[in-house]
Amino acid sequence: MTVLVYTENWEGKFKKLSFELVSYASKVAEMMATTTTAVTLGEVSDDELKVLGKYGADKVICLKNENLKNLDSQLYTNAIAQVAQAEGSKVIVIANNNSGKAIAPRLSVKLKAALGSGVSQLPLSLSPFTVYKRAFSGGAFAHVVLKTDTKIITLAQNSFDVVENIKDVKVEKVDIQVEAPQTAVKDVQKQSGKRLLTDAEIVVSGGRGMKSPDNWSPLVELAELLGAATACSRPVSDEGWRPPEEHAGQTGKIIAPNLYIAVGISGATQHIAGVSGSKYIVAINNDKSAPIFEVAQYGIVGDAQKVLPKLVEAVKELKGK
Repeated sequence: MTVLVYTENWEGKFKKLSFELVSYASKVAEMMATTTTAVTLGEVSDDELKVLGKYGADKVICLKNENLKNLDSQLYTNAIAQVAQAEGSKVIVIANNNSGKAIAPRLSVKLKAALGSGVSQLPLSLSPFTVYKRAFSGGAFAHVVLKTDTKIITLAQNSFDVVENIKDVKVEKVDIQVEAPQTAVKDVQKQSGKRLLTDAEIVVSGGRGMKSPDNWSPLVELAELLGAATACSRPVSDEGWRPPEEHAGQTGKIIAPNLYIAVGISGATQHIAGVSGSKYIVAINNDKSAPIFEVAQYGIVGDAQKVLPKLVEAVKELKGK
């Protein structure tokens, strides 16, 4: 028996999210007095696979097949299920991101396993197996009991610290047999030249309080100085002030950076639901009664057009620029 963790790779490289998942899975394995096995799909070098041993993986299995080159949730589910059954895994950990949300429900049905989605802490109990998750847009929490023999957990991004737990990891590369995909990918267009919103540790986001698309320069400059991604609220995206891929919120991209700076965003329920997983929220708004201040750890009441330039200068001074 082992705790299995699916570690997504991006063109053969792992990101912080993968290390977070392995760190979490290894702690669950310690609670269960068992081992941790990581599984990934595609072409990954031995050196890159061994990196997962730094965070607690006892074994890493790399599944290879040309049909696994692009995400197909049905094929990925079948491949991961094969490993889970071969390893006798009773707990499977997956990221609560777009790919995880596509795979986990299918895997739940295939393995007849209870699914705890968006979990943000280690299990509160092993008997009964109880997980903790945020509910009602972060306004409450829930204790969910998973009663099946096999359990699946999707871990909320940035909810568990990356912890070094060096193991003498064993690496296996397996040429797996999977059926041909039922859909064909004809073209893949990748965003380049800017930080991906879902991967960013810091996000600087603007709302209607920016008043005009012409006023965005200081916000973008602040993001560049902080090494942050830029985001926006839905009304800004709908108005065409900023591109749709920057829309953060329940109806856009759900994110959980370490720091979320909300500039001129009132804090509609849908927006808060998509960013409430952030560790720290800083709000800048000229309306002291704006709902965003209810969820922010730090707030500045003031006009964004006056506050932003001062923030930019302060950061430049700290960085010696």
